[in-house]
Amino acid sequence: MINWRQTAARQRALAAAAIFAALQAASGAPEAILKGEDMKANPTPRVHRTHGDGRWFPADPGALRAMVKGYLASAESPAITGRIVFAVAPHAGYDYSGRVAGAAFRAISDNARAEGMPEAAVLIGFTHSRPFPGAALLEGDSIRSPLGDAPLDRGAAAILLKDRNRLFADNAPHAGEHSAENLVPFAQAAIPGVPLVVLLIGDHNGGTIAQIAAALNDLAEKKRIVVIASSDMLHDPDYDLVTATDRDTLKKLAALDDAALARAWSGDRQIFCGITGVLAGLRFAKAQGCKAGNVLMYRNNGDDDPSSRGRWVVGYGAAVFAAPGRRSVPDHAE
Repeated sequence: MINWRQTAARQRALAAAAIFAALQAASGAPEAILKGEDMKANPTPRVHRTHGDGRWFPADPGALRAMVKGYLASAESPAITGRIVFAVAPHAGYDYSGRVAGAAFRAISDNARAEGMPEAAVLIGFTHSRPFPGAALLEGDSIRSPLGDAPLDRGAAAILLKDRNRLFADNAPHAGEHSAENLVPFAQAAIPGVPLVVLLIGDHNGGTIAQIAAALNDLAEKKRIVVIASSDMLHDPDYDLVTATDRDTLKKLAALDDAALARAWSGDRQIFCGITGVLAGLRFAKAQGCKAGNVLMYRNNGDDDPSSRGRWVVGYGAAVFAAPGRRSVPDHAE
């Protein structure tokens, strides 16, 4: 019998490796990509619907709410000193990575109660299939999951876009892409009512990373924010290789060693499939005063299903980064 979940995971990883050259080309030839027919912007809907309902997570509101709340409730909640400004969480099907994502969002939720609720949450995903230069912000009034509508923060988006030539507002790249959207139900449950910014990265360009980090710092001067980068970890049939590689990657992540992570990543060895968002988030975290990260949880599907070892194994990690003390932001005078 064909295991469609494993087949889908394999196809995603192969597709990511196959488009690596195209991603690099997109970084240097934006006109050729942006003028493609498939990347023309559609009229902006006021409400954007998540695409993963019934595939990556339950479409039934009650089932999804129970699942997400269960993951949040079962997660360990270590003491975190300072205010969490950045986190990394996985985006696979909830049956596979939900426990790990729950660990990240439980920490964010508990920290928000202690340090103050964020005024905006920035979810950073990436394209699995259609490369484009820069990063696209989702437009509209709200994003709708089975848990209801989460408001999109237009004001925060405007700050991120200001004077940035590699960041733009466009819904077309978001069509069918799950990497950021799969975090939405967790955000809705963990920090209810907090407006979202949904950002999708289309390349591995250093300029894109730098502009995202700078834009996040600009936003943090205006609002109290938390940034969550969506990424799974290594994909490979070898369980021992995945486990060892991911453990080493998490050490680099906790040390905020973005340079070491960048050196370790390649198109055929994707230690983070969402590496660009992770690197941008780490730069932002360091600028906010973070000195070390807290790795909360690591699992791979080979831990939960030993039969997948030797066939296809995917790693999932959760980590948070807290800035020392409470960072003040201006009153809403602007």
